[in-house]
Amino acid sequence: MLTHPGARAHVRGPGVVVGVGARRGVPADEVLGLVRAALAEAGGPEVLALATVDTKGREPGIVAAAGALGVPLETYAAERLAAVPVPHPSGRAREAVGTPSVAEAAALVRGGELLVPKRTSTGPGGGPGRATCAVARPG
Repeated sequence: MLTHPGARAHVRGPGVVVGVGARRGVPADEVLGLVRAALAEAGGPEVLALATVDTKGREPGIVAAAGALGVPLETYAAERLAAVPVPHPSGRAREAVGTPSVAEAAALVRGGELLVPKRTSTGPGGGPGRATCAVARPG
């Protein structure tokens, strides 16, 4: 796991981890909009961290979203995420990054309960988006 320096977490009670997956070049506002909508769906919990696969750990849109939320960005190897059981595996994710799940697995990598299953952002003009996220309360 890698945690980006300079990020701060606001931990005041039970919090959540938001797993994020994205295609290359996804804008921060698309990631942030999706994350904020998923957090609202989960009841507005405190965010402990954003988490993703290590190959996306330098993706500018994801890094900027973590910074805007003021939380660390944790990254995990695809092999570690592939070992996490998830309800919605994806062949597309497996082909792209070597794990059948990025968002749900990254949210659940610490164990716990999935509060919001994988959601996909809406792209420009209402088309398919380039980001996914899921929200879990760590165990």
